[in-house]
Amino acid sequence: MKHKSGKHSPIFYAFLFPALFSFAFVIVIPFFLGIYYSFTDWTAMTGTNVNWVGFANYTAVFNDVTFLHSFLVTVAFAVINIVVVNVVAFGFALLVTSKLKLKNMYRAAFFMPNLIGGIILGYIWQFIFNNAITAFGASIGSEFLATSLLANRFWALLAIVVVVTWQNAGYIMMIYVAAIQSAPAALLEAAHIDGANYWQRLRHILVPLVAPAFTVSLFLTLVRSFQQFDVNMALTAGGPSGMFMDRALPTTEFLALNIFNTAFAFRELAQGQAKSVIFFITLTVIALVQVYFNKRKEIEM
Repeated sequence: MKHKSGKHSPIFYAFLFPALFSFAFVIVIPFFLGIYYSFTDWTAMTGTNVNWVGFANYTAVFNDVTFLHSFLVTVAFAVINIVVVNVVAFGFALLVTSKLKLKNMYRAAFFMPNLIGGIILGYIWQFIFNNAITAFGASIGSEFLATSLLANRFWALLAIVVVVTWQNAGYIMMIYVAAIQSAPAALLEAAHIDGANYWQRLRHILVPLVAPAFTVSLFLTLVRSFQQFDVNMALTAGGPSGMFMDRALPTTEFLALNIFNTAFAFRELAQGQAKSVIFFITLTVIALVQVYFNKRKEIEM
């Protein structure tokens, strides 16, 4: 509510204050405290002094082989996951916006896995990979399926992609559905009358029209891929082990899980904060670059 002078009334600020207060104490203040603690020897133990150590924690992070490995694994997962989730989601969107019978039921079914928490989802799929699929493989005499996919470093990574795609594709699908439904039907109809087949209409008309939806969806899947934690922890907990730079390391430990283990399993809280700051800067830069190039691509299309 505004006065005639154009200024907001006290009631406006009264309603806005709880949201701003919560945001400040839950997001803003912890964020800057985390940056400060990354330059100290903070241990969160009562009665201990917090000493300034400068860039010592950051030096330790860049010399940490496990962090480098986790970064590379996260990048590999993000690339695969972004492609798979968006391809599946766009395919679902095309399906549920077609003249298919019961398409609303399919839309609800595709979206429903997104409502399941990542921890629960991880344990459910862990049972499927470790018990259901192995039992099926043994019954048909398949040595490959009789061994859990989670026991192999390559297949364990792809198993996480499968689970995350199953969880997120329905959510991303809704973004594409909204974009497809807002596309001018007359344009597609005119192309059809002019003799363009389905794939030509899809490639040359529909995809350029929904380009902004691709920008949003790629941004969301990029951020979610790098922030992946709950499914990673519940499904593989970073395993199985493998060799990297002559060291045995957890082969599917993503960055978020690596930071969690550094801070809470090894009690290196200050170093965990330093990793978090590096993680935040890296993700921000990658996300901004992705949005920039996607926006340029929209103009070209």
